[in-house]
This record gives sequence, C-alpha cells and structure tokens, in this order.
Amino acid sequence: MSPRDIAAALVVMVIWGLNFAVAKYGLREFSPMLLMSLRFAMVAVMLLPFVAVPWGRMKEIFVLSVLLGGLHFPLMFTGLTRVDAAAASIAIQLQVPFSSILAAILYKDKLGWRRGLGMAISFGGVIVIAGEPRAMDGSWYLGLVVVAALIFSIVNIQIRRIGSINGFSLNAWMSVMAAPQLIAVSLLMESGQIEQIRAASWLGWGSIAYMAIMVTIVSYAFWYPLVRRYPVNQTMPWTLLVPVFGVLSGVLLLGEPLTPAMVVGGSLTLVGVAVIMIRKAPKQNQNQSAT
Repeated sequence: MSPRDIAAALVVMVIWGLNFAVAKYGLREFSPMLLMSLRFAMVAVMLLPFVAVPWGRMKEIFVLSVLLGGLHFPLMFTGLTRVDAAAASIAIQLQVPFSSILAAILYKDKLGWRRGLGMAISFGGVIVIAGEPRAMDGSWYLGLVVVAALIFSIVNIQIRRIGSINGFSLNAWMSVMAAPQLIAVSLLMESGQIEQIRAASWLGWGSIAYMAIMVTIVSYAFWYPLVRRYPVNQTMPWTLLVPVFGVLSGVLLLGEPLTPAMVVGGSLTLVGVAVIMIRKAPKQNQNQSAT
C-alpha cells in the first residue's frame, strides 16, 4: 500500500475506534433506540439527495435494514449502556469467528485447524473479560454485544447477497428503512423521547453527528476505494486496530480502567481474530500486489 493509502486506512480505524467512546457520550443523553433512529435519519437526509435508487435491490436492502436497524444496533447500543467502551470494542470482534462459522455452515467453507484454534482463542479472550468483577455486574449486557456481533456476521452475508452496489447508495437507502423501525422500537420500549431531544446538549448532538457524518459517510469515503484497490488480505487486517483505538478512547476519554483482565482478554481476542483473518494470499494475488 502507498503511504497515502496507509494514512487513509489509519484514519478510518481511528474514526471507527473512537466511535465506541463517542457513543457512550450520546447514551448519556439519549436512550439507545432514539439515539440510533436520529443517527440513521441524519444519514438519510444527508445522502439521499445525492444517490441513485438501487432498483431491483430494495427487498434485499430492506432485509439488511431489519438486521441492522431492528437487531444489531438495538442489541449493540443497549449493551453499551452498561458495558465499557473498551470491552465492547473487543467483544464486537467476535463477528470474525462467527462469520467463519456461518461460512462453514452455509457455504461449506473448510475451517481448518488454524481457524478453529483462532476461534477458541478469541472466544476465550472475551470469557476472560467477562470474568472480571466489573464486567460481571454487566455480564448480561456484554452478552447483548456478543449477540450483536453474531447478527453482524449475518449482515455480512446479506451484503454479499446484495452484490455490487454503490456503498453510499446502500447506506442511504438502508438508513431510510432503518430509521422508522428504530423509531417504532423506541416508542414501544422507551419513554421521554421529546424531553431527551429538548434537553440534549451539544455533546449529545455532536455524538450523533459524529456517528452519522464521520463513521457512516467520511470513513467509507476513505475505505471503499481501498477495498476496491487492494485484495482482502491487505485491507481486512487493518480492522484489528479498531479495538486498539476503542480501548484507548475508553481509557483516555471516559476514564475507564485498563485492568489486567482487559489487557489479557483483549490480547487473546485480537490474536484469535488475527489467526482467523490473516491468511496467506494466493500466488495470483501475491504476484499482482508485487507488480
């Protein structure tokens, strides 16, 4: 990768890693479903005027909106209300072993002993984090984050089924469909929405703006070209930096303690995910990257 593309990838990982701490700020002022509905509404308003309608893909995008808006984000952000940003940024990485398991079931993808070992190590790391006294108090909520990771692995399969589509168009129309679902869930399960909106400070609105603009729009403006330009084995390992920046943001911005269990469990999880994710590239890809 060129120095410019390395810098772009690093910027994206910082944006995604900081998102966990930023979300915690937002959750201090908004309930989880309301927070996410406002985020997706903002994304839809900002992107919709500039993207085409993906005719023939709307049904698949609706399924994606249910998986993300109806399942993944409600579970993820409800978990974040009682789980440290650092722990959540690590636990969500279980989407990688979950994706490998689903690929083996649905596509008969051979796991092999290396990926099997990586899965065991990564799950073991999250168990170490869950066994910490602080985490034990919110173990149910950490479990919600783990289930959110499982749902996100299904999301990846659905995106694969949608096929080639402009990323901004996908985000725009998915947001259009997800926002009403989250509003409906918020009205059913939460209360005081109008009061929260009226009382929100610049920090609460800033967290929503960060998630909508930086995480959903700006980061993908950098990331999509890299994914198109380089093989998977060169781009995906960068995502291992997300929990690193997630932990750092939790410690530096939120004052979360960096305990031995967090260090050991986080290291195990990242090692396990790395074993699963980083594979030897095929000779064809190696020759292409060399030229």
